Amino acid sequence: MTADATPTPTAAQTATGTGRLTATLRPRTRRVVYGFGEPGPEAIRQELGPITTIDLAHVVMLTECGLLPPGPAGALLARITRLRAEDFRELHGLPAPRGLYMMYEGHLVAELGADVGGKLHTGRSRNDIKATVTAMRLRTELADLLGELLRLQAVLLSRARAHREVVMPIYTHFQPAMPVGYGYYLAGIATALDRDLTALRHTVDELDRCPLGAGAVSGTDLPIEPARTAELLGFAGPPLHATDAVAARDTVLRALANTASAALTLSRLATDLQLWSTQEFGFVDFPERLVGGSSAMPQKRNAFLLEHVKAKAAAAVGAWTASASAMKSTPFTNSIEVGTEAVAVAWPALAAVRDCVLLAQVLVSGARPVPERMERRAEEGFVTATVIANRLVAQGVPFRTAHHVVGAAVRDAIESGATELTGIDPPEGAPDGVSVAVPSLRAAVDAHDRGGGPGECDRTVGVLRDRLTAHGTWLAEHRAHTRDARQRLDKAVGSLLTAGDEHREGAP
Repeated sequence: MTADATPTPTAAQTATGTGRLTATLRPRTRRVVYGFGEPGPEAIRQELGPITTIDLAHVVMLTECGLLPPGPAGALLARITRLRAEDFRELHGLPAPRGLYMMYEGHLVAELGADVGGKLHTGRSRNDIKATVTAMRLRTELADLLGELLRLQAVLLSRARAHREVVMPIYTHFQPAMPVGYGYYLAGIATALDRDLTALRHTVDELDRCPLGAGAVSGTDLPIEPARTAELLGFAGPPLHATDAVAARDTVLRALANTASAALTLSRLATDLQLWSTQEFGFVDFPERLVGGSSAMPQKRNAFLLEHVKAKAAAAVGAWTASASAMKSTPFTNSIEVGTEAVAVAWPALAAVRDCVLLAQVLVSGARPVPERMERRAEEGFVTATVIANRLVAQGVPFRTAHHVVGAAVRDAIESGATELTGIDPPEGAPDGVSVAVPSLRAAVDAHDRGGGPGECDRTVGVLRDRLTAHGTWLAEHRAHTRDARQRLDKAVGSLLTAGDEHREGAP
C-alpha cells in the first residue's frame, strides 16, 4: 500500500463510523432513535426481512448490468439467503450503533471481505431502500385489509338478502322516521364501504413505482437498471422523479385517511347495533359468545365488542393527524420527520382497523333481528305518515296541505291513546273521490322504489355484489402479480447462485 492510499475499512469501522465520522450514538440515544438499545431477534427479523428481499433483487440487477461480477454476486446471494433461512441468527447479539442496516452490512463485509460485502450498496442509499421498504409493507398491509373488508362486505350483503323482509323504523334525530327493512339498512353500510374499497384499491395502485434507484435524493450516475429491480419486487416501474421518491410519503396519508373512513363507517354501524340491542329497543339480539357480563351486576348482558369497534377508528384518525402534522412544513427532500416519524404511526393504526373489521365480521354475522319488536315500534312511531301524505299528493292534494292534514291526524291519534293511524279524512277542498287507505308496513316499504329506497333493495344488493366480485378479482390479480414477482426473483437468484458456484469451481 502506498503512503497516500486509502485503507479498506474494517467491519467494525463500517459499523461505527463513516470515514468522515468516527463516533456514534450512545445506547440511550440509540434506544430513542431506533427503538432498541441492542436489537432483539424480532426487531432484526422485522427490519431485515424486507431489506434482504430488496438486496436479492439489487444484486441480481447489479450483476445483469455488469457492475458486480458473478463470483462476488453468488457469494453475496448465498450469504444473504442463508441469513434469511436461519432467521438472521448470526446477527443476534451484535452491536448496532448505527442501526440494523449498517450492522447487517458490516457483518457481510466481515464475512465476505470489502471487495464483496462492500459492493452491495452500489448505486443506492438508505433513503431509497427505506422508501421501498415502506412501499412494500404498505402494499402488503393494504392488500390484507382489503381482503378482510371484502369478507365483511360479503357478510353484509348476505345478511341484507336474508333479512330483506324484516321491517323496522329508520331513525332521524333519534326519532322514528320511515319504514325500511333491516336488510336494507345493512345494504346501506355496504354501500358506504364500497367507496372505501374503491379508495383503498386506488391507494394500492399508487404504489406501482419502486423507489429503489432514486438513491439519496437525485438518482445515480452509475449504469444501473431500476426497472429490473422494480420488476423483481413486483412494481410496475422505476421512480418517475428521484426526489419525490424519497421525499414523499403522501400515499401513507391517503392509506390512513381511507382506512379511517372505513373504520368511521363501522363505528356508526356499531353505535346503531349497540343502541338497538338495549332492552329499551330490543331490535337486535347477540348470541352469548358475542356478549359479556359484569363482575358486580349478575343481570348484565353487555354487547361490549361493539365498543371496541367504535373506539378503534380513533387509532386511524389519530395516526393520520400525527402523520400529517409530522410532514407539515418539512423541506421537500428526504427527512426523518417524513420518512420515519410520520410513517411509524401508520402500522399500529392499520392493525387496529384490521381488528375493527374482524370484529365487525362476527358481529354482523351473529346479530339476529327481532322482527316483532321492530315492527311494533314502527307502528307506534307512525312511520307511514309520509307515505299517506304522498298518496294524497298523488290524488291532486298539494303536498304542504297533505303534510298538515296527516300531522294533525297523528296528533289526534296520540292524544286519544292510539298507537297507529287507522284512517285519514280528506282535507277540505280536495278533489272529488280522494280517499286514503292506510298501507301496511310491508306495502309502504315496497312502495319506496325510487331514489334508492328500500323497495329497490334487491337491485342495490345486486349492484353491490357485482362490485364485490370486481373488487375480489382485482385483489386476486394483485396478489398473483406479487406472487409472480417473488417467483421471478427466486428464479433469478437461483440462476446466479448456480453461475457463482460454476465460477468458483472454474477458478484456479
